[in-house]
Amino acid sequence: MRKTLIALMFAAALPTVAMAMPQDGGPMDGPAYGHDQHHGKGGFQKLDLTKEQRQQIRKLVGEQRHDRKAIAIKYLEKLSPADKAAFKGELDAAHQKTQGQIRALLTPEQQKTFDEMQKKQAERRAEWTEFKAWKAQQAQKTQ
Repeated sequence: MRKTLIALMFAAALPTVAMAMPQDGGPMDGPAYGHDQHHGKGGFQKLDLTKEQRQQIRKLVGEQRHDRKAIAIKYLEKLSPADKAAFKGELDAAHQKTQGQIRALLTPEQQKTFDEMQKKQAERRAEWTEFKAWKAQQAQKTQ
């Protein structure tokens, strides 16, 4: 059970980490993870893809991310309420820790912008939660 919980935590956190990665370069404008340090190209960049191919691959990767999330949710639903609460608490704590570490790296002006971004993101999450609740109510009414 513990291994499953750890695997699910990793699967749930992976999309967040992937979205936080810069697209063009790694930390401090150095080479990104998996990039060839001599040419600055790596992964799919070495394939000299057309714009259409890049769009299709981006779509496939997005679908994969969605599928992975659905699989993680499917297994999370099988956990006991106590395990779910522990899982969510651990994820939230890890997220807050990372956000604090990122904020500590920023200048005061950047921190203000970062805080505004975080506030807007929290508002969007609250709106999304409200929408999902409304949508669930609508579904119940139609049944």
